[in-house]
Amino acid sequence: MADGDGQGLRARKKLQTWRAIRAAALRLIEERGYDAVSIEEIAAAANVSRSTMFNYFPTKEAVVLDPDPGEPEVWRALMRDRPADEPVWSALREVALGYMATFSDRLVVQKRLKQTSPKLAESTREHGEMFRTELSDWIAERSGPGHELDNTLMLHTVQAVMGTAYAMWSPDDGFDRLLEIARACFARASTGFDN
Repeated sequence: MADGDGQGLRARKKLQTWRAIRAAALRLIEERGYDAVSIEEIAAAANVSRSTMFNYFPTKEAVVLDPDPGEPEVWRALMRDRPADEPVWSALREVALGYMATFSDRLVVQKRLKQTSPKLAESTREHGEMFRTELSDWIAERSGPGHELDNTLMLHTVQAVMGTAYAMWSPDDGFDRLLEIARACFARASTGFDN
């Protein structure tokens, strides 16, 4: 049996544990509120020790806000699957919307929790740098040399569109409403503000 098989099994078990801790934490926090749930309670609900939990998440805030370890493969697949002849802006829009749709449940829960927990709302946890870097490289590869200004502007516009859609969205309206707002923002960015 190859070592790769063992690594695959080990990695899958780690991911299952990560997701079990996240699911237990979100369930407890939704029921009782962020501030009312302790690390020990999350660990117990996930059936892991406190130290095991800290091996996966350094803080309670991280349990709620950290991205799923499988997300890089999601955005890479979305990038790979775009047709080569598709205009860069259209491809970029579809990758961003597709990526956002993959964690729809988590976005609803996170926004609700941020609305009810001042501590969580003040969080500055930011884990999008890896996605932005890979997206920037992907745009540059698709458009070729000499398009740095357009590429940078498109990347920043996508970030503004997604941030605006998230800010204007209420989780009570459901995730589909967030996608609707994001699509409207993309359309507005595509046509400009003078129209």
